[in-house]
Amino acid sequence: MRRILALTAFLVSLSGLPTLAADITDFFGTFTGSATVTSGSVNEDRDMSVTVSETPKGFQLEWTSVIYKTDGRKKSNEYKILFVPTQRDGVFSSAMKANVFGKAVPLDPLKGDPYVWARLTGNTFSVFSLLIDEDGNYMVQEYHRTLVEGGLNLEYNRFRDGKALKTVNAFLAKS
Repeated sequence: MRRILALTAFLVSLSGLPTLAADITDFFGTFTGSATVTSGSVNEDRDMSVTVSETPKGFQLEWTSVIYKTDGRKKSNEYKILFVPTQRDGVFSSAMKANVFGKAVPLDPLKGDPYVWARLTGNTFSVFSLLIDEDGNYMVQEYHRTLVEGGLNLEYNRFRDGKALKTVNAFLAKS
């Protein structure tokens, strides 16, 4: 029996599929880390933190990125988004504003606001943000947070009209 289980685990690992599917509660907590981002010939150091916590109807995602510019300046970005489950398993809608009935709903990308949603696939929690500018061009940001021993691996990608603009990879330790 042990050989069958070991063989099954080995075959699943070869297939590239995760051996265990995570639940969103597995991502609850605070994670911190840093990375060096290279954009052309410029390197920028970043400190990052992510907190995922339960809310009455779903969960809240908060993240901060502190960018240290080469000239000594520091830029800080902070975000907080509520997510609620959808009818699709593992897909979550952002709840960033209230409609006329008081229900939390996503923002409207055609009004210049980001349209944000999340997905849980295997042991990776991904958040996507779609922005449409006044000329109809689009930008997509992807945040993939994959559970690993001691924390999570973060992969950030930004695309404009299908062209890759930036990628950031970092390990964030669970606090």
